[in-house]
Amino acid sequence: MSNIHLSLIDKLIVNADRALRTLAAGTDLTAERPSPARGQDNTELSQDERRHAAGLMRVNHAGEVCAQALYQGQALTARLPDVRAEMEKAAAEEVDHLVWCRERIHELGSHTSYLNPLWYGLSFSLGAAAGLIGDKISLGFVAATEQQVCRHLQDHLQQLPENDHKSRAVVEQMLVDEAHHADAALAAGGIRFPAPVRGAMTLVSKAMTFSSYRC
Repeated sequence: MSNIHLSLIDKLIVNADRALRTLAAGTDLTAERPSPARGQDNTELSQDERRHAAGLMRVNHAGEVCAQALYQGQALTARLPDVRAEMEKAAAEEVDHLVWCRERIHELGSHTSYLNPLWYGLSFSLGAAAGLIGDKISLGFVAATEQQVCRHLQDHLQQLPENDHKSRAVVEQMLVDEAHHADAALAAGGIRFPAPVRGAMTLVSKAMTFSSYRC
């Protein structure tokens, strides 16, 4: 859905609706692609393995909530129509990840992070601010964020139980998609952020990971 011909009030209403659907426990969001977990062996996990896998998938789900908010904020303030369309396309693709993670968390008998509304609000604000500064900054922020996500996913593949084939299949496909989003943002003109900025983003990411794993 393109926001090009909508008024500012219309855009805000659309974004409020997307926020509610992203955060609602009984959301009607559906994935365009089937979950990679389908067809994988449903192996028995110990209580500790289930708890740890659920915590990691909860972090991944929180990251996808942040991605939705980031892209929606950037699409709201992006100046060039093609950049706005790219943000909206990326947000739509991230819905698959959001649904896959939520499904797997529920299969593991756990819940999504109670802090998701906070992460959504912060990420939306950052995305909107980046868009106001300029499209090159906005695209660079996407690339840097997705690169952070890729590092988290690679770490989670190391931490997930070897026999949790369902969670591992989801994370592996997410890693492929996120790397593509990072490359696409740079190819579209995003700037590469300097090391100090990436370092600050890493600290914020660690705080989100620590808290989302636990609640």
